[in-house]
Amino acid sequence: MSAVRDRSLIGIVSLRIVTFTVLAMMLEFGIVLAEYWSNDADLGGFLIGQEAETLAEGIVVGKDRISFQMPAALAERYTMREDETDGDIFVRVRTSTGEVLFSNCEALCQRHFLPIEINPPTFWQREIAPGKPLSVAGGRSFRFGTQEVFVELAVLRDPHGFVTSVLLHELRDHLIIPMPLMFGLVAGATILSVRRALKPVVEAGKAADAIDPRAAFRPLSTEGMPREIANFANAVNRLLVRVADLIQAQKIFSTSIAHEIRTPVAVVRMELERIDDPRARKAEKDLEALTHMLEQLTSLAKLDVVDAASFKPVSLPGLASDVVAQLAPFVFNSGRTLEFVEEGGGEIRAVPALIENTISNLVENAVKHTPKGTHISVRTADLGVLDVADDGPGFGRSPSHILEGGRIKSSDALGVGLKIVERIAELHDAALTVESGDGEGTRVRLAFPVPQPALRESLT
Repeated sequence: MSAVRDRSLIGIVSLRIVTFTVLAMMLEFGIVLAEYWSNDADLGGFLIGQEAETLAEGIVVGKDRISFQMPAALAERYTMREDETDGDIFVRVRTSTGEVLFSNCEALCQRHFLPIEINPPTFWQREIAPGKPLSVAGGRSFRFGTQEVFVELAVLRDPHGFVTSVLLHELRDHLIIPMPLMFGLVAGATILSVRRALKPVVEAGKAADAIDPRAAFRPLSTEGMPREIANFANAVNRLLVRVADLIQAQKIFSTSIAHEIRTPVAVVRMELERIDDPRARKAEKDLEALTHMLEQLTSLAKLDVVDAASFKPVSLPGLASDVVAQLAPFVFNSGRTLEFVEEGGGEIRAVPALIENTISNLVENAVKHTPKGTHISVRTADLGVLDVADDGPGFGRSPSHILEGGRIKSSDALGVGLKIVERIAELHDAALTVESGDGEGTRVRLAFPVPQPALRESLT
């Protein structure tokens, strides 16, 4: 089934056209063969005419007279006959004056051929016995200048398979040669027409495959498409417009909700700061966690509306060092240490704000899920590698902290922060791996694709 799904529409239509063309040729071949085989009169006429032409090649026209020299290939077939046995063939070649140039029969010729004193018509035949094997007699005249020569034949029970030879000859002349030309032209023209008709569809399919959800919407072109497929393409265009509207609405919503909630939350925090009570401090922490979660969810929603124009060449080590410098006070105040290690890294094509978000999320997660005294490192290496690691306890292998395929499945582990990192890695075509073991710390690695030299020059 997968092989059928992988085939193109043009390939399927072309294969069916060729299949039905070959089938039509085979049916036509069978019908014509059956028609020839069932008509003994026509078979006899074809046999007499074909064999007479072959024998006429032995007629030699001299200055004074006409003679006949039996072709060497036919000498054994037409040896002299004195009796009529099962499966014989008799022949007589004579002129219009009654001179016999060749005969392989004596008295038997009088039984099957016209009297020698009678000049026969240009072509004649008669049935000796009905049915098959074919038994027929006849003759044909050939003119050489002013002289006429008659070649007469009598075939009894088809001793040399003349019928097969006649059928092959007629099928070759009337079917085997002209039919492939005709059906080949029809099939070729049809396939070419289908390909030309579906060319706009193929181009629309390529355009659809190349659609970047981050770029501005461009409708699929329906120019030159058949009406039925154009209607389908128009429906897809309407769907894409609807999706673009939804993405724009999501962008507006994610921006508005963060703005609308941030102000009342700030007011509540100010009021809580005035209350000297342990429960107020607990509420402040809960409010801070809620604010952080809200910011995370807002950031995650905004990732679905990243514009492709936002991507540009950036220095990975430079970007990482700047983020580490900004995060250092926060990390040290939390009782942990932070360092930046540059071992290469090079230039990558990215959205700087998203890479900064990635490093911040990973460092903040490391602070959140490790005890005081933990050392956190941010490292860049060649081939666009970014590592954020800590020497904390890790997430272990317990059922509540399962590490599968580089993803931590735990409600209190990396959580939404890792989901944001995954989405950013996906947008940048970066490979994301997460390594965490019991007591071995946690390492998150992103390997960004590094532009080739020629592409890097064009990007700059």
